[in-house]
Amino acid sequence: MSLNLDPNIPDPDGFYDELLALHQGLDKAQSDALNARLILVLANHIGDRQILRDAMQTAKAR
Repeated sequence: MSLNLDPNIPDPDGFYDELLALHQGLDKAQSDALNARLILVLANHIGDRQILRDAMQTAKAR
């Protein structure tokens, strides 16, 4: 399996709105901690270390 960089989220604008709403009312530290927890939950769901490495390198390069 390789890292999918093609659009893959149905209703991306709706997802973005949900993500913003999730952070509503949080200060910077709380928002950063929420992002870290979300990353760890999603990384655990993915589970494939090579996909995770590819994702980290892609995110760093952009």
